[in-house]
Amino acid sequence: MRQIKILLIMVVVTLSLLASAAMPGNAAAETVDQLRQQAEQGDAKVQALLGYMYSTGQDVPQDYQEAAKWTRKAAEQGNARGQSNLGSMYGMGQGVPQDYQEAIRWYRLAAEQGDADAQFNLGVMYNQGMGVSQDNREAMKWYHLAASQGFVQAQALLGAMYDLGQGVPQDYHEAAKWYRKAAEQGEAKAQALLGAMYYQGQGMPQDYQEAAKWTRQAAERGEVKAQSNLGVMYEKGQGVPQDYHEAAKWYRKAAAQGYTAAEVNLGNMYYNGQGVSQDYKEAIRWYRLAAEQGDADAQFNLGTMYDDGQGVPQDYHEAVKWYRKAAEQGHAFAQSCLGDMYFGGKGVSQDDVEGYAWIIIGSSNGLDESRQKIVEVQKQALQQMMTPSQIAAAQRRAKEIQAGLGHQRQ
Repeated sequence: MRQIKILLIMVVVTLSLLASAAMPGNAAAETVDQLRQQAEQGDAKVQALLGYMYSTGQDVPQDYQEAAKWTRKAAEQGNARGQSNLGSMYGMGQGVPQDYQEAIRWYRLAAEQGDADAQFNLGVMYNQGMGVSQDNREAMKWYHLAASQGFVQAQALLGAMYDLGQGVPQDYHEAAKWYRKAAEQGEAKAQALLGAMYYQGQGMPQDYQEAAKWTRQAAERGEVKAQSNLGVMYEKGQGVPQDYHEAAKWYRKAAAQGYTAAEVNLGNMYYNGQGVSQDYKEAIRWYRLAAEQGDADAQFNLGTMYDDGQGVPQDYHEAVKWYRKAAEQGHAFAQSCLGDMYFGGKGVSQDDVEGYAWIIIGSSNGLDESRQKIVEVQKQALQQMMTPSQIAAAQRRAKEIQAGLGHQRQ
């Protein structure tokens, strides 16, 4: 299953403030006045709540300056919620100048009092190196404290850290444990990742039915990778009955969000007429979208469509263009096809040495068994047509090309 794993990264510091139910009309006005009186009398909890209300515009006009004023008063009295919220305001520059070091200071004060939001946000700051030196071990420490209190985003990120071995030794069992905790609270990315672990048998026995269960929950919440992965499971009949219509449906949902793997797979469905009416032009459309985003499979597929004149007028120059793009990304069969274009002088000047060089590269680059047989037959036939000096020159040229490709990928 392509691109089934993702790195969960919390780039934006979250603003986790104390919630309060909205109140209608006069009741709201009277209650706000009462809250203000209590806040002016020094009630730290009410000061934190009033700060939240001004920050979010709940029952009062949104006013970050006023929010920062009341939040600071609560924080300076040692109120953990106020300290955490003031950290978020510094983190995002709301009502105060953005200052990551000040954000860290206030998060730490609240985190040391056990505030889960502050513990999570402090973990984010260490994970991202915002206001402090990047430190995954320290991030893990704070994520773990927040996750142990049931903080769902911390649980998901803790799972990702164990999954990727960041700040801790890689441990799929621990990753699955924390993904599950977050998934059971409805966190879509954690559901998708837990589904992926069941699919791949990482941290637990492989179980396609459990994979489908969690992947579906994430897909129905709009998680794009889960939608694509659910399409794969329907296409292959893994954990669900094989159903090309359902596969196309989920590929389309993910493709509509610009997810390249789904665009390629939807293109394949149109090419093969699986779950949809066969339509080479539609296949071309989806391949092109993915190819223009740099997907090597899509670039290769687009090259073959131009090579064969399927869905587009036959155009060897365009075929070479797309084969080359895929070949330069290491797509083995595209490399072999590009070599064939050089041999035939199709879309490029005829060049046996260049052609054989690309075929050498493709044949040594992990082709599947059926394609490897095709290329080996092709190589043997071409060797009969070339002189020993041409073959030697092609071998030298293949090394030059491979060195250049390796440099491009660095």
